[in-house]
Amino acid sequence: MGQPRKSFGNIGDDHWTRTRKDSNPEDIEYLRERSRAPGVAEGGESRNFYCMECEGVIPFEEGDLTCPHCGVEVQGSSRRYFNWVEIDTPPKSDVAALLPYGVAILVLTSLLALWYFNS
Repeated sequence: MGQPRKSFGNIGDDHWTRTRKDSNPEDIEYLRERSRAPGVAEGGESRNFYCMECEGVIPFEEGDLTCPHCGVEVQGSSRRYFNWVEIDTPPKSDVAALLPYGVAILVLTSLLALWYFNS
């Protein structure tokens, strides 16, 4: 086993980025296709995301969003970024759903305390 050649400055022919250049052709082609999506050539901001329908770039803004390329309304809380999809907005609180249980426990505890101290 020989020692790998050190790479300083410009990337040499033995650098791992050049030796693996043909190992994932379908991934490279996918990224090339993504580069041709509507709005990508113009660049963008750090939180821009992509339309789920036409894969065009949508600027990040608060409120109701529609794709400037195909007009589809962005629905739900999922956003597709360059190479991942994430839930962008936090879900609504569950306090309203848990409130009846909290009131029931409070009433039950009060009734038990009242019964205990009156007997």
